[in-house]
Amino acid sequence: MNQYPKLLAPLDLGFTTLRNRTLMGSMHTGLEEAPNGYERMAAFYEERSKGGVGLIVTGGIAPNEAGRVAKGGSVMDSSETAKHHKIITDAVHKHGGKICMQILHTGRYAYHDKAVGASEMRAPINFYKPHKLSHEEVLQTIQDFADCAGYAQEAGYDGVEIMGSEGYLINQFIASRTNDRDDEWGGSFENRIRFALEIIRATRKKVGTNFIIIYRLSMLDLVEGGGNIDEVIALAKEVEKAGASIINSGIGWHEARIPTIGMMVPRAAFTWVTAKVKGHVSIPLVTSNRINNPSTAEEVLSRGDADMVSMARPFLADPDFVNKAAENKADEINTCIACNQACLDHIFEGKTASCLVNPRACFETDLIIEPASKKKKVAVIGAGPGGMSSAKTAAERGHDVTLYEAMDRLGGQLNIAKQIPGKEEFNETIRYFGKMLEKYGVRVVLNKKVTSNELIAEKFDEVILATGVIPRMPSIPGIENSNVMSYVDLVLNKKPAGKNVAVIGAGGIGYDVSVYLSDPGHPFTTEAYLKEWGIDKSISINGGLGTKSEEKSDRNITMLKRSTNKFGANLGKTTGWIHKATLADRKVDQIAGVNYKSIDSTGITIEVKGKEKKIEADTIVICAGQDPRRELLEDLKTAGISVHLVGGADLAAELDAKRAIDQGTRLAAQL
Repeated sequence: MNQYPKLLAPLDLGFTTLRNRTLMGSMHTGLEEAPNGYERMAAFYEERSKGGVGLIVTGGIAPNEAGRVAKGGSVMDSSETAKHHKIITDAVHKHGGKICMQILHTGRYAYHDKAVGASEMRAPINFYKPHKLSHEEVLQTIQDFADCAGYAQEAGYDGVEIMGSEGYLINQFIASRTNDRDDEWGGSFENRIRFALEIIRATRKKVGTNFIIIYRLSMLDLVEGGGNIDEVIALAKEVEKAGASIINSGIGWHEARIPTIGMMVPRAAFTWVTAKVKGHVSIPLVTSNRINNPSTAEEVLSRGDADMVSMARPFLADPDFVNKAAENKADEINTCIACNQACLDHIFEGKTASCLVNPRACFETDLIIEPASKKKKVAVIGAGPGGMSSAKTAAERGHDVTLYEAMDRLGGQLNIAKQIPGKEEFNETIRYFGKMLEKYGVRVVLNKKVTSNELIAEKFDEVILATGVIPRMPSIPGIENSNVMSYVDLVLNKKPAGKNVAVIGAGGIGYDVSVYLSDPGHPFTTEAYLKEWGIDKSISINGGLGTKSEEKSDRNITMLKRSTNKFGANLGKTTGWIHKATLADRKVDQIAGVNYKSIDSTGITIEVKGKEKKIEADTIVICAGQDPRRELLEDLKTAGISVHLVGGADLAAELDAKRAIDQGTRLAAQL
């Protein structure tokens, strides 16, 4: 008997049936604009269709030039353009899947000088001021949406998703925050929703009855001037009348200052929002955000919060998510940990999206894992992310692999990361690799600090050094004092810290340590998260904004760094602001441009702008970088053994699991 009957049940839309209740949510990947992008997208979506996804929604495609995400962004405005997409739809249909193209008009979020909006209000996250659409331009934009859907139909798509949430153009018309018009497209709520409804009507007229129209409805804006739940329900009813087949939940605008998809957000933290709309419409409702495993999805569907679940990044992490669930092999799913490091961060950096835990995502035509032509005896030293990914991939290809680890557990530096409040999901990465090492027959030797002589004696064909890093201790008089510890001592070895703490270093580790030290100790639950970030579950006013709880730490924490640039400048593009906001709420002090003078039992003396200052601290935590650990390298090279470096052993740059897993996988794919 399958464990997930609700998740795997078909969904009848009347004119077509979806094979299960999973929707692969829209993600811009960068493949849309890449060389050979259509071929690469076909391979990307084909793997997910083959893996069992019920309904795929593509990354956003603009209906006209003004709607592009950025200059050169994807648009579908002709039959000629539609022809290029046929390779994508054919690839999905080959495996019984269905695929909808998302029609996305960015409005004032567009990163180009042709940006338009309901009004001339510049978005706080954009430096382009939009042109206010005239009445005639509004009508033309409605037609452009409908025409775009028609071209998608020509391309073989099973439907379209009309993007009406996240603060994009349609949402900009709906919210009073961004609509100051006094014509028939502004003013009253009925006027403000008219644009959305006319787009749905025009689209349905264009494509006929046997074509899926998903409407992405912003159910929780999380911005001042956003909608309330009565408006959301009223709009949902009108969306159904206008001809939508499915309503998908949108949570939060891009300019909202509340995290909605990061690792610090509890699983399924927003399904209660969709549940408020359930029963008010008869078409299927999709819920979304931080649903990353089949048991969570099954629970959400079982309690009736929605009819389908949208999971976007989980299908980056594992294209076979659904098939594994269907085969009762959920323990083999490579779980999305919501880190954003290789998906959203890459997009905002102008790179192709991928996945920290699955570097093949969006690189299916480049990173190919296939059986080795010759079986080799391979040793991997170190069971951190680089070592585990190397061992797993090498063994998957048929090599005879032994993995040595000096600690008593797998995970390496991930065992530090998972201790940080809000980063518990790293447990899933360790679990997944542990299961894969077992599945592919890797011989795992824990509590073993293997020597070069032992490796030489075993006559390995290849040795992969994934031995990680050593915390760097800066040269400061008094650093040997008993009140000084490394981040490893604090987080992994659980050495106690006092009430007054100085943190030396403000990179990613410094921030993690400061979050760890300042954590108020509330449970990692949806209710605690909603309270911490000030989300009003009644959604009665202000887009669901309430009052944030007081988060000040019991400790007095001071972060110190040598450089004079802004704190957090090198944190992740899409999550850095969250860490900065968290420490600001907890009143963590930050001092830049520091020259460290000396440490004694009462604290640390620093010099800032030529003036000395004493920071009282009964604990000083060093987060000042790392050095690579390569003790075995020279002996192995001298012995003529083929040896490779991955992860921190290759380059000590913070604790970079993304690079380590990518390196390890790519290296093992070539052995």
